[in-house]
Amino acid sequence: MVLIPEMPAVGRGFISRLEPPNIEEYSWISPKASKDRRVSVVSTAAVSNRGEKPFSWLARDYRTIKKNDRDLVMTHVAAEYDRTAWQQDLNTIIPLDRLEEMASEREIGSVAENHYAFMGAADPRDMEKYALEVAGKMKQEAVDTVFLVPV
Repeated sequence: MVLIPEMPAVGRGFISRLEPPNIEEYSWISPKASKDRRVSVVSTAAVSNRGEKPFSWLARDYRTIKKNDRDLVMTHVAAEYDRTAWQQDLNTIIPLDRLEEMASEREIGSVAENHYAFMGAADPRDMEKYALEVAGKMKQEAVDTVFLVPV
């Protein structure tokens, strides 16, 4: 991860203009035991299945990754991001194999069928519509734990 002062001017300028969201309502619940949780991944690595529409710069939408999908491509290109690790091991940005291992060892209840990728370059406030859509899909799939992987 690069420090903001070390970023190229374009990225540095974009990030420095972002304002944190104002969250007025918080929903806190008592979590289930880990062994009972259904887990889904949300990554901002702009990953999609090969052949799908690639993410564009500042894309606000998302792509759905099935838990057995492994032929994935990344369209998140930034001078300050080293893509080497994910090219060697997908689990660095979407840890599906690690989650399946945890489910097999009963550390978690189960791995959701669907996982989601966004483009991390967009202003999060502009992504609310799609975030709510993904949250609804997760609710339908009984996901109660989300593993966020910011890239």
